[in-house]
Amino acid sequence: MEKFLTPREGIIKKRDRQRLNGHKSAVIWFTGLPSSGKSTLARTLEERLFRRGVSTFVIDGDNVRTGLNKDLGFSAGDREENIRRIGEVAKLFVEAGIIVMTAFISPYRKDRAFVRSLVNEEEFIEVYVKCSLEVCEQRDVKGHYKMARQGIIKHFTGVDDPYEEPGYAEQVIETDKMSVNESVREVIRYLEERRYMR
Repeated sequence: MEKFLTPREGIIKKRDRQRLNGHKSAVIWFTGLPSSGKSTLARTLEERLFRRGVSTFVIDGDNVRTGLNKDLGFSAGDREENIRRIGEVAKLFVEAGIIVMTAFISPYRKDRAFVRSLVNEEEFIEVYVKCSLEVCEQRDVKGHYKMARQGIIKHFTGVDDPYEEPGYAEQVIETDKMSVNESVREVIRYLEERRYMR
């Protein structure tokens, strides 16, 4: 079926949307263990950027797994498809001139590399939200780690499924050593230094 599809480029280009928005567009891809602080950082960053007039959006597990990807489980194959779909959606946001933040465990390097390949090199910012397993378990208000250790939840990253640390990430934020405010300031500093926004 794909051979019969002909993608059509719109009259309004990405650069036109970026000019209208007053900033570059990019994917800020937060990755890390469950309860490492990915969603907290993404949501706080979104709020700070929005207050500065930056067009932003956050995609995370809760708003994807209940809609677009509700047909997927947590096997390796389903995780790969989950990230593939999210990557394609994030690419559309970049085309729309928006800074999109994603907060997903995304445990496998090859899946993150695939998403990186969807956009231009400077449009993908991988942020490794690094946090010790012990601290992640202490933060786990939903009790997922406990259920995973009891065998109630299967294929849980950090317990019975691996997490592959990034070989290279644009930023490493150690949330077991830094506050939320300090962590978000580091990401904003990165964006300012590289002129993603004014």
